Amino acid sequence: MAIEQFWGTGRRKTSVARVRIIPGGEGNIIVNKKSIEDYFDRSDHVQEAKRPIEHVEKIGEYAIHVNVKGGGNTGQAGAISHGLARALVKADESLKPSLKKGGFLTRDPRMVERKKYGQKGARARFQFSKR
Repeated sequence: MAIEQFWGTGRRKTSVARVRIIPGGEGNIIVNKKSIEDYFDRSDHVQEAKRPIEHVEKIGEYAIHVNVKGGGNTGQAGAISHGLARALVKADESLKPSLKKGGFLTRDPRMVERKKYGQKGARARFQFSKR
């Protein structure tokens, strides 16, 4: 008999998170084989990652395992949040309206603007001289 589990993929900036939730867990969140509090050094990143499950008031009902790579801490926390929301919808379709209204199912499209060829930065330009 296979254990029932639900997967969700979350993305933010250049980070990608694969989130697996297992019903009936103790509510602990494991990120890259560490507890979420040990993985993130700032409490606001921990809160950002946990927001979807707190929003639907399902804390302690799932064991959550996350693999995340790429980007920095802020991007990774956003990717975990996005992936967790998607996994919750797969586990229970009735949560979708609440998560959608909270903005957890929308991928944040903002990315770092690329540096343009022949210029010194994304927006910075070399000084123009008329004469």
